[in-house]
Amino acid sequence: MYGIVLAVIGIIIFALGYRYYSKFIAVRIYRLDPNFQTPAHRYRDGVDFVPTNKYVLWGHHFTSVAGAAPILGPAIAVYWGWLPAFLWVVLGTVFAAGVHDFGALVLSARNKGQSVGTIANRIIGRRAKLLFLFIILILVLMVNAVFAWVISNLFISFPASVLAVFIQIPLAIWIGYTVHRRSKSMLLPSLAALAVMYVTAVLAANIPVLQIDLVSYFGGEEATVAFGLDATAMSFLVWIAILMIYVYIASTLPVWKLLQPRDYINSHQLVVGLVILYLGLFLTNPEVAAPATREVSDASWFPLLFITIACGAISGFHGLVASGTSSKQLDREPDARFVGYFGAVGEGMLALISIIAVVTFFSTQDAFIGAYESFTVANADGLGHFITGAGQLATGVFLPAGVAETIVAVIVVSFAATTLDTSVRLMRYIISEIGQEYKAYALTKKHVATGIAVGASTILVLMPGDERGMGAGGYLLWPLFGTSNQLLAGITLLLITIWLRRQGRNYLFTLIPMLFLLFMTLFAMISQIIFEWLGLGADQSPDYLLFVLGSIIMVFAIWILLEAVNVFRKEPPNQGLGPDED
Repeated sequence: MYGIVLAVIGIIIFALGYRYYSKFIAVRIYRLDPNFQTPAHRYRDGVDFVPTNKYVLWGHHFTSVAGAAPILGPAIAVYWGWLPAFLWVVLGTVFAAGVHDFGALVLSARNKGQSVGTIANRIIGRRAKLLFLFIILILVLMVNAVFAWVISNLFISFPASVLAVFIQIPLAIWIGYTVHRRSKSMLLPSLAALAVMYVTAVLAANIPVLQIDLVSYFGGEEATVAFGLDATAMSFLVWIAILMIYVYIASTLPVWKLLQPRDYINSHQLVVGLVILYLGLFLTNPEVAAPATREVSDASWFPLLFITIACGAISGFHGLVASGTSSKQLDREPDARFVGYFGAVGEGMLALISIIAVVTFFSTQDAFIGAYESFTVANADGLGHFITGAGQLATGVFLPAGVAETIVAVIVVSFAATTLDTSVRLMRYIISEIGQEYKAYALTKKHVATGIAVGASTILVLMPGDERGMGAGGYLLWPLFGTSNQLLAGITLLLITIWLRRQGRNYLFTLIPMLFLLFMTLFAMISQIIFEWLGLGADQSPDYLLFVLGSIIMVFAIWILLEAVNVFRKEPPNQGLGPDED
């Protein structure tokens, strides 16, 4: 089996899904209206509500939802063999993720650009909204803390990538001001900025003085710097502090100043990166050494596969981005198909090449099994295997291995940083919504809500972590991410399904993936709560923090489902407010 075969099959299915299935959903199910006045026009404020070209918005949406997750999840899930991961990524993207992301964008646009948490109030009830907001708050808090750790770790592991990542910020601000004031296209300036970034990455890979290596600056790995911290721990602390200051500023600026131009640059990064990796794949034609399926004793693929690969198949975080920021920038309602569904397809392409890069990196099956000796090891080393495997594919287009790895690291860090500051912005929105709900109007102020979001994320990051060391506090809660994220996706599909039923439309196309996802996720969460976190499984010690939080999230999710079922059962179809829920 060659990697090219997997790539060709996956790309054909993605293309057919976008060409035919998404068009059917757009025309027959969601019934997009080109004359509908989107919230970006109705509530235009130049800060959050800004009508945006669909290609620029796709760049923002795609890079916000991509991050490192569609790379990391598949790189871990190949532990069970490449076939289950491949099938879930390809079929999950076409029939679940595309419909979910697209639907969340349309639903929010039809409800004043509100987040799915607020929309839950209107569709299910006030209790459901408050429960939903709690789940969302925990989710974005975990994303903020862990992605800060991931970026800091990558900066330490790949110091040649740092300068290229940081030089993007002033370039993006310059593009934002230039395009906003002169109403020019963002395409050429963003391509020029991308060229500057990659030239910087190539130079830094070959000129050590351009590598911002904090560990070396602090005297090397064995050096003790201050407060009993070694050089690596102090480097983490410095990078996390810099990142938190950055996301505070980035998440409060108007979207056109930094968010849109930076994400548009990053969308080109993704296109360039995918072209390099897929072209390298076709030129080198590597064999798949990993097994198609694999029997393991420490972790069953059913149902863990469906929460390990979230981004890249379906992810609740996508619904937050779609309803939290993207819907506020939607210029025309028909653009939602390109932004939402094609955004999911783009992420599926990234997840697919992640699978292929890992399973073709190892020369023999024994080498693969040795590297993936346990599920714990797969979780720890999956991202590193992708970066080295992707670097190997990139050498097929005649890039030196060191340069290729640096460019891949730049792409991964850029996406992770985009997800991080979008997540902080979303957390600010949620805190403001909670303040509005409880009449704590101080929380509705932008800088107060952002300060709380950044402060809570920083506290979680700096809590005593695990063997990962300084900055890994977010991993205390990270085991909750997969199930919480997928529960969020299932509940978002539930909201879309109820909305479609109120409009008298065919809701089977959202109901079926919703039922599948909720079954798998609740199955996984119940198993984790009982056998892992309560410590009833073999060789498992209890983790009462995860047990309590996981139990609360599960109870809240089941409560929301029961409220929704009651609404669904009592309310006859076509009882909505008409085609425009505003």
